[in-house]
Amino acid sequence: MIKKIDCVMVPVGDLEEAAAFYTRVFDLRRLWQDESSVALGMPETDAEIVLHTMALPSDVNVHYLVDDVLSAVATYAERGAVTRTAPFDIPVGRCAVLEDPYGNPVCLLDLSKARRG
Repeated sequence: MIKKIDCVMVPVGDLEEAAAFYTRVFDLRRLWQDESSVALGMPETDAEIVLHTMALPSDVNVHYLVDDVLSAVATYAERGAVTRTAPFDIPVGRCAVLEDPYGNPVCLLDLSKARRG
């Protein structure tokens, strides 16, 4: 059910300063921006690096794209995954955080509301 890595969340103190650094140094391009996030694209993938100023747990930074978070959480729970954070709405769809047997987060998201950019 996991389709790909959709985004990597990177906490920053200043969105504009961080975006300028990542675009200048790594040749990334801006895809979209809101009041707490800037998404940057890499040349040969549609995965995003999302610079953000949100208060997210420090270990919740890689998000895997699925078609439907609710369905994915149910399927993975049947297979033994623990749900750390139940599905919740985000601007582009839904998100949930599962946990592997070692306590590592497995963040899922869907784009049920629409992809940004």
